[in-house]
Amino acid sequence: MTRFGAADARTAAEAIRRRIGAFEPAAAIVLGSGLGGLSRDIDARARIPYREIPGFPDSTVTGHAGELIVGSLCGMNVVALAGRFHVYEGHDVRLAAFPARVTRALGARTLIVSNAAGGINRLWQPGDLMLIRDHINLMFRNPLIGAAEDGDLRFPDMSEPYDRALAALALRVAAEQGILIREGVYAALLGPAYETPAEVRMLEFVGADAVGMSTVPEVVVARAIGMRVLGISCITNLACGLSVTPITHEEVLATTEAASDRFAALVRGIVQRL
Repeated sequence: MTRFGAADARTAAEAIRRRIGAFEPAAAIVLGSGLGGLSRDIDARARIPYREIPGFPDSTVTGHAGELIVGSLCGMNVVALAGRFHVYEGHDVRLAAFPARVTRALGARTLIVSNAAGGINRLWQPGDLMLIRDHINLMFRNPLIGAAEDGDLRFPDMSEPYDRALAALALRVAAEQGILIREGVYAALLGPAYETPAEVRMLEFVGADAVGMSTVPEVVVARAIGMRVLGISCITNLACGLSVTPITHEEVLATTEAASDRFAALVRGIVQRL
């Protein structure tokens, strides 16, 4: 078995259960850069720093708290990951996807992933929320490469990586709450440098609406292990070449902070109906 595979996920899940007792989450939620405010809405049974979970390193990126939160959200059991592991930090792509395996080992069958993304679609504005309908993996990394893991689909179908029924639910909740939500394609690049104007023109040409540096590894593994996936991006800035000002991480965090209430309300409404 490969490192950060099914056996390691079971070890991590067992360590978490020793801290929290019997608990089965209805959903796992990955909170992207600056979107950790939703964690305040969770009636927490435990908050476990990543460094105390086998296989989890500390989170090093500003805007990622680096803790696993177990508790109740709108009456539903959830496990939330406040921060993720990025390949640009030097991590193995299998580690970037490892939290999906761990949450599945805890019992979650639904994975809600969120991220901060640069906007490529010229009709959109910073602060918009985007429902991810599909993705383009330009990381040139796949977390399934290696020996097949127990319980994995060796060749998972990716014709619908983001669950259609969950997407329809998200759209209904957004309409009821008066939240504008876009729909589009997310392109994942390695980072950590932001894209050049030429790269953004290429991404626009191949059909991307937004670009970021995460999410795809988790989604690929989630599909291989039978999880339903819902993806939401917060458009934090216009991508390079579409904006007249340089892109900064501080701008990203400021925009996600401004959008965090709408994001939290949307996710609460979705979780309540799972």
